[in-house]
Amino acid sequence: MVLKLLPVSSALWDPSQKGVCLGIVEFKRPQLSALRSYTLGLKFGHEQLQKGRPIILGTFLCASQRPKKSPSFKIQEASSQNVDLPKRLPKNKKKPYPIPFEKIKQAARKDKKLAQMGIEKPLDPPKNGLLVPDLIPVAYEVVDAWKVLIKDLAQLLHIIPVYACSECSEVHVAQTGHHIQNCLGQTSASRRSFHSWVKGSINDVLVPIESYHLYDPFGRRIKHETRFEYDRIPAIVELCIQAGLDIPEYPSRRRTSPIRMIGKRVMDRGGYVEEPKPWRSANSYSLADFDTYGACGRFPPPTSSDVARIAQETVDAYEIVRMGVEKLMKKYTVKACGYCSEVHVGPWGHNAKLCGEFKHQWRDGKHGWQDATVDEVFPPNYVWHVQDPKGPPMTGALRRFYGKAPAVVEVCMQAGAQIPRKYVPMMRLDIVVPDSEEARLVA
Repeated sequence: MVLKLLPVSSALWDPSQKGVCLGIVEFKRPQLSALRSYTLGLKFGHEQLQKGRPIILGTFLCASQRPKKSPSFKIQEASSQNVDLPKRLPKNKKKPYPIPFEKIKQAARKDKKLAQMGIEKPLDPPKNGLLVPDLIPVAYEVVDAWKVLIKDLAQLLHIIPVYACSECSEVHVAQTGHHIQNCLGQTSASRRSFHSWVKGSINDVLVPIESYHLYDPFGRRIKHETRFEYDRIPAIVELCIQAGLDIPEYPSRRRTSPIRMIGKRVMDRGGYVEEPKPWRSANSYSLADFDTYGACGRFPPPTSSDVARIAQETVDAYEIVRMGVEKLMKKYTVKACGYCSEVHVGPWGHNAKLCGEFKHQWRDGKHGWQDATVDEVFPPNYVWHVQDPKGPPMTGALRRFYGKAPAVVEVCMQAGAQIPRKYVPMMRLDIVVPDSEEARLVA
């Protein structure tokens, strides 16, 4: 920056007059790049007369150049390696609310205030029983991907060995089970917390989460005495049915007029409709594609040339199902028990007394319903990532060097599929697992 003081024009300053006059300062500003950030500071001063001489108190223009962080800096921070998984929640406490409890109380107070004033509660689809047209294609896409996921995963399990502990929920994908002493089964003390490995199935990799199928989610609630009158289907399929998927064996009521509510009380639901019982006459063969039970027996093992392709299709279908479920759950209500793994798709949870977890006696076996998360409807089921499936078994002394990944992703990776980028940080691929003797020398 160059400052140049020019002579003061007589038109601006007259020595015979006493007072203040302005001076002229010319600045030669350097060329500033548009790709960089600058901080401009500007000070205005004035010129006084002292003994007939002008004294410039100052007029300054300052430009400071600060280097801006490159756009890839934040991306590098977001994709950092070696991300730890969320800790397991203790079973002697209730799960935390996915929505802050203060917001839940504020919404409840707002609804109560409107109910006291006799004002109808404003409801948007699908909260008023109507479908969301934009989500109907998503429901069909999720179910199609769900079928592909079950079919391809059942084929891969013929060639990729999976082991499950007979005493706890631990699953391991390798040629042999690991030697990490973290079993929490009933007889784990006699085994010094070593797992009791048995051959695993598709239900150990893709954890089945079921819920009751409801013809009218806004109709009568399921009671403990009437729970056997309703069919149990995968929660993902039930979510898609309520979102617009049409399955002849599992019909659903499609409303043309919205329901009306004041507070928690339903004013108009269009009357009660007798619910059909399709599960008694349903074709079990056509419904087998939605279920994981017995899937390995329905599909033969793949050929060696098709293994990599099937593995990649399985990963893609897994991602489609997960993203689709996340989209549907932003609009459609899904409830989960705060103590056990029970899930109910609908505006209200059922009244079946089937909860046997922490302090269920105080609740008479009823579930503690709260808003569900995606991981509760579609559990990732994290397993240890094995860098060498044919190598020596994992040991507890080196567990801090091991990463984890969803069981489906681990099976597909060992079958030749490419790992999705978002799972790389938790798998710790950049860590070289040392020998047991070298682990003591690692800081």
